Amino acid sequence: MENLISIEQKAIDILSSYEGGNNFILRLKQQHLVNKKFFPTRTQSDYIITYHNEKPKVAKKWVDLDPYFARKFADEKLFREIPDKIYVEKLLVEKEKSYHIWGKFFESEHLSDFWVPKGALIKTHTVEKVDIDYSKYNHRPPLSHQKEAIEKLAGSKRFILADDMGLGKTTSTIIAALESGAKKVLIICPASLKINWAREIENYTDQSIYICEGKNFSSDHDFVIINYDIIKNFYDIKDKENSQILNAKFDLIIIDEAHYIKNSQAQRTKLINHFVKNVNRLWLLTGTPITSRPIDYYNLLSLVESPVAQNWMAYVIRFCEGYQFRAGQRKVWNVNGASNLDELRERTSKQILRRLKTDVLDLPEKIINPVYLRLKSREYENLMGEYFDWFRNNRDESSSLTVQFSKLMKVRQVIAEEKVSQTIELAENILEQGKKVIIFSNFTEPLKRIHEHFGKMSVYLDGSTTKPARQKAVDDFQDNDKVKVFCGNIKAAGVGITLTSAEVVIFNDLSFVPSDHSQAEDRAYRYGQKNSVLVYYPLFENTIEGAIYDILIRKKGIFETVMGDNLDKGSVAELILNSINSHE
Repeated sequence: MENLISIEQKAIDILSSYEGGNNFILRLKQQHLVNKKFFPTRTQSDYIITYHNEKPKVAKKWVDLDPYFARKFADEKLFREIPDKIYVEKLLVEKEKSYHIWGKFFESEHLSDFWVPKGALIKTHTVEKVDIDYSKYNHRPPLSHQKEAIEKLAGSKRFILADDMGLGKTTSTIIAALESGAKKVLIICPASLKINWAREIENYTDQSIYICEGKNFSSDHDFVIINYDIIKNFYDIKDKENSQILNAKFDLIIIDEAHYIKNSQAQRTKLINHFVKNVNRLWLLTGTPITSRPIDYYNLLSLVESPVAQNWMAYVIRFCEGYQFRAGQRKVWNVNGASNLDELRERTSKQILRRLKTDVLDLPEKIINPVYLRLKSREYENLMGEYFDWFRNNRDESSSLTVQFSKLMKVRQVIAEEKVSQTIELAENILEQGKKVIIFSNFTEPLKRIHEHFGKMSVYLDGSTTKPARQKAVDDFQDNDKVKVFCGNIKAAGVGITLTSAEVVIFNDLSFVPSDHSQAEDRAYRYGQKNSVLVYYPLFENTIEGAIYDILIRKKGIFETVMGDNLDKGSVAELILNSINSHE
């Protein structure tokens, strides 16, 4: 009891001499002056002792209120109408999760003090105006829709670029990074996209690039590229002082395929959430529809400090139809629903840019995307060694193109088999974005592995497929919403069928016959297709595939069909083999 009285007395002593600007403390002082028997409560005393030396911040402005909290205030304070703003005369005290405000809810009210959660006040995101000289990029000029993305990114500290696949998010982001003034950039992406990022950066700048592998990390470069799976090697929440990522002091972090961190309980999400908190700029890229399952986007919205994600409970109740239920002795939240999606889109629109391919007018009808990968295979190296030995020692036999191709058959098969995991990862990304995909291969075993992986959500067609089964596979893919993946042999499925329910085509491996690809691409790109078709060519650039693809696109042109019907097969084949043999 003595201790309680001493705290109150200490508060009274402070009140007697207080001349600061905190209206709440001034009101308590006035009460004491009028009534000498007045003593502040224990809570009031703690407040006086803790905050009497803090100088309030004068604001004198109306601030938008979060609708969830607005309704809550209306209920608690018995307002006749729901306020949409708060007038903040002064910010008396700022705590970790709340503000003590001297202000009012309505114009007609008198000023008073009240506490509000930080999540109740909406900070309006603004995009700064940036002037960009696009003539610097005339060698690879961005399209008009990409310029909008560049300017929104470069003008924002925290932003989500959620454009549909095929709209060139990588290009937009790299140019924006160069225009933002960032000195050190960290790019986090799936492993299969690291080389692609490096190549795309090289298209626009000669700044230094470092690709992290295994436990190798460097902070002495302008761009550092790392995949999700190895972040744990360079950042430890319990040992932040020695964490290489933190010590590198990146001033821009770009997270590609950001839906990889939608699960806040996953270890990689926890790590990333932890070290991006204080970075100057953070840009998230994802092609997955923002409002398909709103809970999946809470973490992303929280990372970019979106006002709607400042309070988890408010978010899930408003946008996820969230409710609690008992599971044994504990209460559990169900947050798998979706509600008020128009409101969610409206309230996040300033911090998210989302365009579908159908909304963009400056796209080609068919978009070709090589995805560059690195192959680590002793079997491939041994087979190529055997091929070069044969080529050197059998000049007469090796002069035949047909014989050369047959000798390289096993090499191509190894490449196809090694690539299956990357093709599956790429396809899963596409499925995540709600699109169907066609996957082609020249070889049976890789195709069967892909089909087995996707199980009942895929169909299969090769040369042994009967006519009835062939038609059923096509019909199921075209008409059944549950069938998302078409696995086809490039020869057997590359002609004579229509697969326009797919917007995306992936070639697991390359054919040596150029027209095979053109015809296979057009299974999706034909009459009845209402969208641009996106064609992916995953390529092991340090293998013969790199040489084959480079010759084929040089012959045909990058943004049209990669493998054209009008090419002379003999001359192309000779160029391919000459290129392979020159790397001996």
